[in-house]
Formats: sequence, structure tokens, C-alpha cells
Amino acid sequence: MVLAAVPAGELAHDGHHLARVYAWALRLAPEAGVDPDLAGATALVHDLAAVPKDSPDRALGGERGALMAGDPLRAAGYAEHEIAAVVEAVRTSSWSRGFAPTSPLAALLQDADRLDAIGAVGIARVFACAQHMSTPQRAGRFYDPSDPLARTPRPLDDRRQAVDHFAAKLLKLSAGMHLPGARVEGERRHRTLVAFLADLGRELGCDAAT
Repeated sequence: MVLAAVPAGELAHDGHHLARVYAWALRLAPEAGVDPDLAGATALVHDLAAVPKDSPDRALGGERGALMAGDPLRAAGYAEHEIAAVVEAVRTSSWSRGFAPTSPLAALLQDADRLDAIGAVGIARVFACAQHMSTPQRAGRFYDPSDPLARTPRPLDDRRQAVDHFAAKLLKLSAGMHLPGARVEGERRHRTLVAFLADLGRELGCDAAT
């Protein structure tokens, strides 16, 4: 099966990301009541549309990817009703778009994809993505020097400041997991995020939010 057109040098959304989401899709399939093969196929095609994270269209990645998923799935021999189920799951997968899952397969994909955004690997992905977005014309940075942990009501800017992405998105993900296994793992990974911010706060001389 043709996999995502991964942007060159974009470590946060590379083939290893697909492999991790695939592994979690298989792991969650039994409790979701989803065929593991279909769950795995959904994971492999969920990022076909490579929309840069600093693009104004970043929230449309799931819907654009859904439009691209049919051909590789047909080439791999999936039936039309299976393709329709995968396409719908991918359509609702983007966190930025805010769609609720419309099927167990869609819930599974959201959980598997969002688990990879948190925990230790999620932290690595945040900073990889921040480096990829940083350019000489618009230089990024790890955090806002005057408010590193986003403790004030200032507007968050996670396109420029990597740590802002924790408050903007990552710290919200574990509470939205759908399947029991994802909720357990999500809570564990959430604690990793909180511990990282606490350590960062101590090193920078400020308190961390929980």
C-alpha cells in the first residue's frame, strides 16, 4: 500500500510515526470491535495529505487525506464499504478540526494518532516539528522567555514557540481518549508531559502548571 507523502526532513510525521500509530491501531482494535486489518490500513493512510503545521490549512489535513485514501485502498484490494469506513475515519481524525468520531474505527484512529502526540515520543515530536517550522525569515524558539509555561492569559503561539503547544493541545488530549486502553495509556503519557513541564519550570526558575 502507498503510504503518506512524508515531507522531507519532517521527523514528527515520518514513517516511524505511521508505524507507531499502526501498532496502536492493532492493539486497540479488539476493544473497539474493529477488524485489525482494517484498523491497520486506516492508520497507514491517515496522513496522506501532508499539510505543514504552520499552514493556515493545518486543520484540513484529515479531510484532504480522506479524499486521497480511496485509490491506495482499492489497489490493496479493499471492498468499497471498507474504503468508505476508512475514508470517514480519516475525515474526522484531525484534532484541530474538532470532529467527533462517527464510528468505532474513527474513535480508534483518533486515539491511536493522539497517543503518539503525547508522552516521551510526543515531546520529541513537538520539538522536531518546531525546528522544521523555524526559518531564518521567521525564527522559532523553545518558549516565550517572559512566560515559558504559558501561565499568563497571553495568546498562545505554538507555530513560533514549541512549549505553547503543550497548553494549546497536548495537555488536553488524554481527557478525550475514547477506548479504555487508550485512556489508561493516555493518562500515563499525560503524567510524562506534566513531569517534563515541572522539570523545565525548575530549570527556568518558574513553577509548572498541572
